[in-house]
Parts: sequence; structure tokens; C-alpha cells
Amino acid sequence: MADVFKGLSFLETLKESIDSNKLSDVRDSVEDLLISRINLAVMGNRGDGKDSFINSLRGLGPGDEGAAPASTPVASEDVAGYPDPKHPDFRLWDLPPVPDTSPFEPEGYMDRVKFLRYNAIFMAFTNTPHPNSVQVFLEARSLQRQTVYWVLLASMGDPEKRLEEKRKASLETLRSKGVTQPKVYVVRPSNLEKSDFPGLLDDLGKDLPEIRAQALLLALPTLTSVLVTQKKETFKALVWAAASLSGGMSAVPIPLVASMVDSSVAVRILTKAQLSLCLDDKSVERLARQRGVEPLRLKGLRTCALSGEVTKGEVKRRLAAAEQDLATVSSKLVEMAMPRHARYASRSFTAMLQALNGAIDEMAADAEKIVAAALGEEE
Repeated sequence: MADVFKGLSFLETLKESIDSNKLSDVRDSVEDLLISRINLAVMGNRGDGKDSFINSLRGLGPGDEGAAPASTPVASEDVAGYPDPKHPDFRLWDLPPVPDTSPFEPEGYMDRVKFLRYNAIFMAFTNTPHPNSVQVFLEARSLQRQTVYWVLLASMGDPEKRLEEKRKASLETLRSKGVTQPKVYVVRPSNLEKSDFPGLLDDLGKDLPEIRAQALLLALPTLTSVLVTQKKETFKALVWAAASLSGGMSAVPIPLVASMVDSSVAVRILTKAQLSLCLDDKSVERLARQRGVEPLRLKGLRTCALSGEVTKGEVKRRLAAAEQDLATVSSKLVEMAMPRHARYASRSFTAMLQALNGAIDEMAADAEKIVAAALGEEE
């Protein structure tokens, strides 16, 4: 689809697309977010913490089903793919290290690993970047690929002072090889909430086309309370878009659409929210195991019925309750929420918006409590 998202806030872009009658763009964006279609690649030596980094990006520990092994059976020169267990269209790719041969042709390596098909690439290393890796980076930049990042993977016992020394040496190496204004992100593979990973995510979100940035956000595990808040905002934009489409936005009067019609898309959105916010049993149990917390303690923090299980019955109940409460919603509020060209939308729009936004708020509140408890940040 046409990239109409770059540089605009997601919700404002969706409203603009509705106002311009670009309904296909809105439908595509809703579907993209519901399946989180995105490909990330990690390049570098196998081992050296790269497997932990790949697993942490998918919310997995070393012993979890589907985790990338520390010693992969894949040949060192091959590409290995790892789908996310909850978001199958979010894929992490383990790219082999750049050969240390001389002379070296970066184009040959890039063609072999299909370098340009990935939405973003993390060029991982543990000491300083190899000169041939720098050639690949410079070639990518010459092809206008901006979403390529240098990631210094911290070893388990690396103190902060040693990591800063490594970062400084790496920056000097990159400058000496012709990289202008280089940036190196220090990442602790098993504790992504620490060091530079949050900043890396911020930069990645700015560099990716917005629809891909939002899809990545929804697929990542809930590492911090900031991520929970960002996910909540994205889901509210998604709810608005789905409600607009479900409500039959039109410039002419249309008949009422019953909640029963909206329930299927509502279930899809709330199921995605439950998985994205890591509220399902498997996610909570994995998080508890990784952080050394009792699983029942974390599960007990879920107070919203939808956090534990998204059922069609509960979703229909909430939609029906929202329709009954429409009389209490001011017409001015409804008008502000609707696109300019959709003043005759059915009550379905308002009911779905009210019901699902309330559910998202409740689920996000549960996720914040669980993250705080897991990270030992409870008040």
C-alpha cells in the first residue's frame, strides 16, 4: 500500500485517510497491525549473546519452546528464521557474520542474505565492528537504507565502565572507516529494558514507515511501562479505525448496525491486545520464570476479565452495554471523534469506540501492574 503514514501521528493519519476516502489504506493498516507483519534481522557471530538478544525480542528465555539455541544447528553461513510464537508474521532472522576475507565485496554478502528484504537490521558485535561489516553498512547507506543499527551486545559480567570503553573504541573504528556521525547502542541481551535498547526502539520508530513502527511496537514484549502506554495508544487508534470501517462511515445516512456485527472484529482486536500486552497465561508464566517471580502472584494482578481470556460473550456484553449508555455520551464528543465526512455514521461506531477503549484501558492497567511487579518497581 502507499506509504501515507511517514511523519504523521498514527491516529491523525487514519482520520486523514478516512476524510480523503482512502478506505483501502485504513483497511490495510488495520490488518497489518492485527498480524504485525514485520521482519527484523540480527547480523553477527552466532553465540556471543546473539541468541539471547533474538529470544528477548520475542519475549522468550533460553529454555522456552521455539527459542533460538545458543549453538544453532544451522550452518554458520546460512540464514535462520525465528517466528514469534504469538505474532507469526513478526519474524526475527539470524544472519551469518560477514566473512573476514580480503578482498571483500559487500554486494555479494548482501545478495546472499537478502539484506534489502528486512525492515531493519541490527549489526551486532561484542568488541569492535569488523572492517568488512563496516563496508556492508556503508553499502546499505549508499542504497538509502537508514534502518541499519550498530548494536554492542554486553556480556553477562560487563561493568558499565568497560562497556563505555568498548563503545568509545567502536565509534573510533567506525569513524576511521568512513562512517559519519556513527551511533552505537549498548544492549544487554537478557535485560532489554536496561542500557540503550529503549533509545534504539525510539530511533527505530522514527526511521521506519509509521505502519511498520506500530506493527513492531505491538509485537514486542512489554518490557517497560512506557511500552505499555505506547501500545495502549496504538490500540486506541486501531479501535478508532476499526470502528470507522465497521460503522459504515459515509456522507449519507445509513441504517443502524447491531453490535452482533461488530463483535468479530472486536474480538480480534482485544485478542491482539491481550497477546501484545503479554496478559495471556503463557506470557505471564514466561515473564515470572525469567524474573524469578511466583506466576500466581503476577496472574493475580489481572483484574479485567479480558486480561485472562477474551471471549465472544464478554465482548458482546460490553458492546451491548455501550449501546445502552449512548444516551449519556454528548453529541459534541461523538462529533469530535468522527471524521468530517461521516456525520451520519451508525451508532455502531460510537458503541464500539466506547466499549473497546474502556477495555483497552483496563487491560493496559493490568499490564502496567504486572510489569512493575516483575521488574520490582511496585510502589
